[in-house]
Amino acid sequence: MKLKHILLGAALAAGMGMQAASAPKYIFYYIGDGMGISPLMAAQAYNREVLGSDSLLKMMQMPVASYAMTYSASAPITDSAAAGTALSTGTKTKNSMLGMGPDSVAVTSVAAQLKDMGYGVGIITSVALDDATPGAFYAHVANRKMRYEIDIAAAKSGYDFMAGAGLGGLTDKDGNPTDAEAVIKENGFQLVRGIDGISKINSEKVMLLADEGRPNYNIGYTVDSVPGILTLPIITQACLDHLTANKPDRFFMMVEGGNIDHALHANDAGAAIKEILNFDQALAIAYNFYLKHPDETLILVTADHDTGGMSYVHSRLKVKQPLGVYRYQKVSKEEFSTYCKSLLNDRRIYRWDDMKEYLEENLGLFSHVPVSAEKETQLKDMFERTFEMRNTSDQKTLYASFNSFAVAVFDLINDAAGTIFTTTGHSANPVPVFAVGVGSERFKQLNNNNELPAILREIVNIK
Repeated sequence: MKLKHILLGAALAAGMGMQAASAPKYIFYYIGDGMGISPLMAAQAYNREVLGSDSLLKMMQMPVASYAMTYSASAPITDSAAAGTALSTGTKTKNSMLGMGPDSVAVTSVAAQLKDMGYGVGIITSVALDDATPGAFYAHVANRKMRYEIDIAAAKSGYDFMAGAGLGGLTDKDGNPTDAEAVIKENGFQLVRGIDGISKINSEKVMLLADEGRPNYNIGYTVDSVPGILTLPIITQACLDHLTANKPDRFFMMVEGGNIDHALHANDAGAAIKEILNFDQALAIAYNFYLKHPDETLILVTADHDTGGMSYVHSRLKVKQPLGVYRYQKVSKEEFSTYCKSLLNDRRIYRWDDMKEYLEENLGLFSHVPVSAEKETQLKDMFERTFEMRNTSDQKTLYASFNSFAVAVFDLINDAAGTIFTTTGHSANPVPVFAVGVGSERFKQLNNNNELPAILREIVNIK
C-alpha cells in the first residue's frame, strides 16, 4: 500500500513537472483597442478587394478563433479602463477604475506576476503609455485620468521595455513640468525618444516615447503618412529586439493598437481600417518569431471593446468597389479637421474652389468618390457658412473635436464606402479572440474578457 502511494506521488510530481515544462517561454498579448468584429471584417475586405491580397490577415490565420464579451462591473458598455483591467488582471471593475477591483482594492496584472517569475516584460502602445489599456498592466488608481500617479507607477514597475506616444503626467494641468521624468530615471529607466532614440538604447530598462513636439496621446495615424515618426511595427520590433537581447530565456509582451480606437471614435473608417492593417503588420513580427519557436510561444489577440458600433453595408452612393474609396484617403479626419480649423484662424480668403481642389487631392472626392450636384451644393453652402460666415460648431468625441465641415465630408466618404456608425462612443458588441501556440486551444470557447488572463495564468501555472 505504501509503495502504491509512493508511485502515485511520483506520477503526480512528474505530471506537474511536465505541465511546468510545457508552459510557454514567450508570450505575446495583442490588444486592438476598439477593434470590434465589424471593423476587423472591413479591414479584411479592404485587404482582399482593394489591396488584392490572397491571404487572410495574420490574426485570421491563427487556428483558434472565438470572441469575448466586454461588459464591466458597473455598466453593460465598458470603458477602456475597466476593460483593460479585466484583460490584464482577470477582475471586472467599474468604468474609469484602473488596476483596482470595484471595491477599490488593487489587483495584480499577469505582466507583474510574470515579472516576479523571471520573465522579461514589455508594454507598448501606439497611444499614450499612461492611457487606460497599457496603464492597466502596471498601475492601480481610482480614475484613469490620474496620469501623474500612473506615470509614477510605470517608473516603479520594474519592467524591461515600455513605449508609447508620451506621458500625460510629465506636466501638470497648467503645463508646468512635474517630477515624473526624474522619478522615471531614478528608477533606472533610460528615456529615449523617436526612431533615432532606438539606436541609443544602452540600458536594461528602457522607456521609448515619441519625438519632442509630437502629441503625447497618439504617435500618428498610418493614413497621414508622417515621415520619420514611430510606428507600431517599429516599436514592436524594438521591444522584441530588446527582450531577446536582455531576457532571452522567457518574456511577455503586451502590444496595443490604440490608434484603432481613436479612429473609430472619430467615425473615420478609412483611418481605422489602415490602423488595423498596421496592427496586423505588428502582429506579423510576433508570428514570425512563433514560427521559429512554435513549441515555446503563445500569441493571444483580442480587443478591449468595440468602438463606433460600425456596420459594413452596401454603398449608399452605389459605388462599384465601395471600400476602394479609402485608397484615395491621404489624411485622417483628425488631420483634416485640424486643417479646417487652421483656415478659420487664417486671415487669407479661402474659396470653395480651393477647398474642392484639396478634397480631390487628399480625399478623392469628385475624382473617385462620387459627389452629386445636390450634395456639392450642400457642401458648398456649409463651406461658406463655416469659412466665410464663421458660423460653425464642433462634434466632440472622446479624443478630439471635429470641425462641422470635416464631419460632413467624412459622412459623405463613409456613405460611398458603405461604412455606417451608430455612435462616437463604445458599444456592447463582442470582440474577436485569436490564438496560436502553446495552450492556445484553451481560448476556443465563448470567453468573458476577464477569463482571458485567468486562462493565461493556468497555462503558465501562475498560482
